[in-house]
Amino acid sequence: MKQPTFVLIHGSNANSFSFAPLQRELALLGHRSLAVDLPGHGFGATFPVSYQAPQDPGELASAPSNAAGKTLADNVEHVTGILRRVREHGPVIALAHSRGGITLTAVGNTSPELLDHMVYVSAWCCVEKQPQEYMAEPEAASSVLGETAAVLATNPMELGALRMNWRTADSGLLSILKKSMLPEGTDDEFRTFLNTLEPDESLDAGGPDDRAQADTWGRIPRTFIRLTGDTSLPAPLQDRFIKEADALTPDNRFNVHSLDSGHVGFLVHPEKAARLLAGLA
Repeated sequence: MKQPTFVLIHGSNANSFSFAPLQRELALLGHRSLAVDLPGHGFGATFPVSYQAPQDPGELASAPSNAAGKTLADNVEHVTGILRRVREHGPVIALAHSRGGITLTAVGNTSPELLDHMVYVSAWCCVEKQPQEYMAEPEAASSVLGETAAVLATNPMELGALRMNWRTADSGLLSILKKSMLPEGTDDEFRTFLNTLEPDESLDAGGPDDRAQADTWGRIPRTFIRLTGDTSLPAPLQDRFIKEADALTPDNRFNVHSLDSGHVGFLVHPEKAARLLAGLA
């Protein structure tokens, strides 16, 4: 039997580079993986000169973005094309982190035949509501994301994309960003990770038709890896995703595991996550 390939889908403002340490550990365990750059990410991302030092906030707010106009449908088309090629070599296990879960769900809705297993790592798995609606629910009450709004560099509706200034020197903002991403990490680890992020992210997080659909997405075997130290998508919100998905397809429920990790801790220190994934393979 052919060994599966892990296809890794990044979260907001991230890219394939985020998965390099996890891919290293998977390779050391004998497993093949491929990390995806969604449209407008990776070497297709926008890094305005005004984002460099010294920064020009006015220019940064208005410099055009490659993420403007990018849609969830673009993500689905891109990932689906990759999956078709990868599947020529054997089974596929697709893993999504954070906002990448929205893309994984949409791919599962449209092309379930391309996926042998889905893995959500503290990732959005929308069944009954949209992301912004979930963030208003009690399960999201402890999220610190609302405290990070100052990282926005401009009005998203005017730019046509979300633009973040990760290179801020505001110590208070940096402190809350660390809490939201890597509370268990060192300051150097946090700043290193921060410098792998891209300024821009697309605005399109999908609509009601992109929520999990029982007759397609719901027939794919799936795993949810809870990150118990996540202060961005708190454990109660992750548990709600699991509960709603299991209610949608009670005969095909999430296989649930937990890691003691902040939102990106498993990417910085991936050894335990890699061993867990190796068990799925």
